Amino acid sequence: MQEILLKYGCNPNQQKARIFMEESQLPLEVLSGNPGYINLLDALNSYQLVKELKATLNKPAAASFKHVSPAGAAIASTLSEAQQKAFFVNSSSLSPLALAYAKARGSDRLCSYGDYIALSDECDEDTALLIKPEVSDGIIAPSFSKKALEILKQKRNGRYTVVKIDSDYVPDTLEYRKVFGITFEQQRNSIKIDEGMLKDIVTENKLLPLQAKQDLLLSLITLKYTQSNSVCLAKDGMTIGIGAGQQSRIHCTRLASDKADIFNLRFQPKVLDLPFLPKLSRIDRDNAIDTYISKDSAKLLNDWSKYFLTRPDELTEEEKRVYISKISSVSLGSDAFFPFPDNILRAASSGVSYVVEAGGSVRDDEVIAAADSLGMIMVFCHTRFFHH
Repeated sequence: MQEILLKYGCNPNQQKARIFMEESQLPLEVLSGNPGYINLLDALNSYQLVKELKATLNKPAAASFKHVSPAGAAIASTLSEAQQKAFFVNSSSLSPLALAYAKARGSDRLCSYGDYIALSDECDEDTALLIKPEVSDGIIAPSFSKKALEILKQKRNGRYTVVKIDSDYVPDTLEYRKVFGITFEQQRNSIKIDEGMLKDIVTENKLLPLQAKQDLLLSLITLKYTQSNSVCLAKDGMTIGIGAGQQSRIHCTRLASDKADIFNLRFQPKVLDLPFLPKLSRIDRDNAIDTYISKDSAKLLNDWSKYFLTRPDELTEEEKRVYISKISSVSLGSDAFFPFPDNILRAASSGVSYVVEAGGSVRDDEVIAAADSLGMIMVFCHTRFFHH
C-alpha cells in the first residue's frame, strides 16, 4: 500500500490524515510543499474538470478551485486589452495555457484568493510567471517544465504545494466514501459531455451559434465538478459567474448572475480607469474594485487615499444598470431542471441568451414560455449533474 501523509484533515484538529490506495500505486506525486486534505480534494476535482474540458473542446484548460468548487474555469483564447487590464496581465504574447489560466483566475479574482490551480497540460514558464505573484495554495498538472517548477518552488518560501498527476490514470468504475462510519458506494460519474447533449432545442428560436455551443459545454463540464445545487454562466470560453452549493435553484441563479454582473462591471470604463496607488497589492485592488462596484462604496470613497492617487467619481446604480443592460450572448448551464420561470427572468437581466438544463419539471412549459418571451434559446440535455 502506498500512502501520502497530509498536513491535516479538513481542520487543524483533525491531525490524522492521509491519502492511499490499497491495491495500486498512487497516480500522483507531491513535488513541493505539504498538502492538506482540502488541497487534494480541490486538486483531484479540478484536474478532472480541466482534463475533460481539454478532451471535449480541444484547447488547453485551467481552473481555479476553492473548497471543492470552481471559482473559475476557462479554455485558451486571446485576451483583449481590457481583459489584460482587468486581470492584471501585462503580456500580450502568452502561451495558450497561460491565457487559459489568466481567464480562469480572472473569472472571479476575489474568490480565487488562496485557490488551488489545475492545468490540463504541462505547466510552462509563462503560466508559472502568471501564478508567481498570486496568492494561491497549490497547483496540479500532468507535468512541469524545469523553469516552471523552479519558479513555483519559490512560492510561499518553498511551502507552495506542487502536485504532478499521471495523465493516463483511469480510476475504478466504482467509488466509495465513508460518512459517520457508514460506507457509500456508487458508480463513478463518467458520462461524456459533448455536442450531442445540445440537440434538443425546445424554444422557438433554434439558431445556436458555435461560440454558444462551446460556452454551454464549458458550463456543463464545470457544473459536473461543482458542489450542487449549482448554476454556471459562461461567455467567450470562460466562466463568469458560478452559484454553487445552494439549497434552491433560484438562489443558485441569483448568485451566479450577481457574480456575472460584478465580473462584467469590472470592464465599465470608470472601473478600468480607477487610479490605484502604484504599490497597492493585487488583493487590495481586488477588494477595492469589489467594494467600488457594490452598494457599500461610500466608505471606500471616504477613505480613497488608502487606495487611489485621486478620489474616483462614484459609480451610480443607474450607470451600473445601463452597463449591464448592454451585456448579451451569455450562456447558462444548470446542473438540474429549472422548476420555475423566475430563474429565466433573473438570468436574462444578466445578459443570458442561451440556456442548457436537464428538463423534466412539471412546469417545463412555463419555463420554455418564459425563454420564448425573451427570445432565448433553451436546450434540454436530459442529464442531471449533481456533485457532492
